[in-house]
Amino acid sequence: MSKKPLILVTNDDGITAPGIRALISVMNELGDVVVVAPDSPQSAMGHAITINSTLYCDSIKIDDGPQIEYSCSGTPADCIKMGVNEILKRKPDICVSGINHGSNSSINVIYSGTMSAAIEASIEGIPAIGFSLLDYRWNADFESIKSFIKKITVEAMKQGIPKGNALNVNFPKLKEGDIKGIKICRQAKAHWIEKFDKRKSPQGKEYYWLTGEFINQDDGEDSDEWALKNGFISVVPIKFDMTDHSNIKELNNWEI
Repeated sequence: MSKKPLILVTNDDGITAPGIRALISVMNELGDVVVVAPDSPQSAMGHAITINSTLYCDSIKIDDGPQIEYSCSGTPADCIKMGVNEILKRKPDICVSGINHGSNSSINVIYSGTMSAAIEASIEGIPAIGFSLLDYRWNADFESIKSFIKKITVEAMKQGIPKGNALNVNFPKLKEGDIKGIKICRQAKAHWIEKFDKRKSPQGKEYYWLTGEFINQDDGEDSDEWALKNGFISVVPIKFDMTDHSNIKELNNWEI
């Protein structure tokens, strides 16, 4: 009898976040689930890892279910390293990260702890998917996207994800029946215009809150931003090799 797939689950919103609890419930239908997730929110941590302080990883039980869970004091990337090197007895068949409370489309993938966990898994040679919902509310409706998450994960395990790649999956904030379908996309060209909200503490010390405006510079109908704006789920294949191979020839002409 064939063994069930081993599925590693993580996120960046913290192990108690509703998004990861919804993701765990879907993965329990597909295989044996081990959760290694941050003990507190780690949003926008990017690919940070912990090297100057101690790490803790404790067995924990949040809710009912057959999953095995660990709460880690580190970043999402730390959680993958910990899971693969210390906790799991064998390499997982797939790693899923999320469901993130908020978008990780376009340039946001650079800052995302959710996607950095998926990328870290892909560095380890593990097929990986990051899931995000364009709803920042703590009580966002994750039930509407569970069937799509299951479909995408099953297909990824069946077809395989090329080594060195991960899938960045974003869901529009729509009810299940209003989602038009799934589109394979490229990352839209966009950027943030940052602003700092300068304030003073009661003690008179100045401090700042980072704010900003998201600017989409891309009109292409094959981008993730277009898909999401038009009611589709976007799936973007990404890779950790950031080399601009097309520019190597030109740089070799430099007199350096």
